[in-house]
Amino acid sequence: MGTVQLVRDYWNKRPCNIRHSTQPVGTQAYFDEVEKRKYFVEPHIPEFTEFHKWKGKKVLEIGCGMGTDSINFARAGADLTVIDLSSESLNLCKRRFEVYGLNARFYCGNSEELSSFVPVEKYDLVYSFGVIHHTPYPERVISEIHKYMGPSSIFKIMVYHRTSWKAFWILMKYGKGKFWKIDKLVADYSEAQTGCPVTYTYTKKSVKDLLKGFKIEEMNIEHIFPYKISDYVQYKYKKVWYFRYLPGLVFRWFEAKFGWHLCVTSRAEKIYE
Repeated sequence: MGTVQLVRDYWNKRPCNIRHSTQPVGTQAYFDEVEKRKYFVEPHIPEFTEFHKWKGKKVLEIGCGMGTDSINFARAGADLTVIDLSSESLNLCKRRFEVYGLNARFYCGNSEELSSFVPVEKYDLVYSFGVIHHTPYPERVISEIHKYMGPSSIFKIMVYHRTSWKAFWILMKYGKGKFWKIDKLVADYSEAQTGCPVTYTYTKKSVKDLLKGFKIEEMNIEHIFPYKISDYVQYKYKKVWYFRYLPGLVFRWFEAKFGWHLCVTSRAEKIYE
């Protein structure tokens, strides 16, 4: 198993989505293009977050990365606190807020030890998208999150879906069908930069085990990436042949069964004072 330090080094080397734009890094043009591209290929994110609902509400984002979702929470008027393990990612997030003249509280640290560096108080929303599955002990993060939940608090999380098209694609392309190596293969090839030290995947059943102590209100499977990677890295959007001719309704059905993102909305069953 990878260590927290290895995970930190990995994301410091290449913050998530940093190559989503060819504009100078840190400029408004750069951040605008990153956001446009991210939500073009992942349109379910704004639907999942419902940014507009958090105006005047306290939001804690665990794993903000370079702040694409963060900036939209702030634009919507949320009282926002963000954390990230990667100092490089957090610095980009801070720069983004400076560029747009918005405010948040920023913390750099390990979410497995959240309460050791983020003051414990109740939040209306705790949000973590595509993050907790990259830490060595996700269950420790969930335990920490409990401390920030009040009676009406909502916890929204996305983790990777095990029985997904992407996991199968990785298995066949890189593992030649060697299913007993699936965990290592997914870790190595789950992200744009190969060799991620930790990547867990979850089924609907196992995510319920992870979220022990939470009552799940909604669980949806989202997101199949349909574009040719060789074109996508050149900022071209050409679908691979087997998705190109698939009717939209059929693709959406397939995506809802075998998507890569397992999106869960829940509430704490027990409140810690």
